[in-house]
Amino acid sequence: MDILLILLGSICIFLAILGSLLPVLPGPIIGFAGLLLLHFTSGQPFGWWFFIVRGIVIVGITIMDYYVPIRWTKKFGGTKAGVRGSTIGLIIWTMILPILGITIWPFGVAGLIIGPFLGAYAGEKLAGRHHQHALRSAVGSFIGFLAGTFVKFIVCLIMAGYFFVNVYHVFVK
Repeated sequence: MDILLILLGSICIFLAILGSLLPVLPGPIIGFAGLLLLHFTSGQPFGWWFFIVRGIVIVGITIMDYYVPIRWTKKFGGTKAGVRGSTIGLIIWTMILPILGITIWPFGVAGLIIGPFLGAYAGEKLAGRHHQHALRSAVGSFIGFLAGTFVKFIVCLIMAGYFFVNVYHVFVK
């Protein structure tokens, strides 16, 4: 049973890291589930205070993930259209176009940067903003998106570290 829980937890940790970069998957929540699966193995490496603190951090990050892009977009004079466009741009650039077989370069890391920026710009233009205003809003939305993504990614990497270090110490050593 322990091997199954560790395998499922490892999958959750992998999906958490992926989900920290893609808006479709709730990365920190999936990472928390991976740690919880590891807790129910016979090694039981974590205490309940560990989960309470991590839960509070994950709730805070989830709130921050919605607040930061809005804050930066507004700081740069943008609207909700820029925030929505940024998210839609990311989804289209990194997920929908490859599924449709459209091979616009680049999809990888550069696609994570280009998609939100173009989406925010398009969102502002569709909302009737002038080029300068749409460009400034796109920059603000993009900075907010990157800040939120960076924090989620770091938190998911930390959870992955906790997971694999504890798997090693409890079951391998």
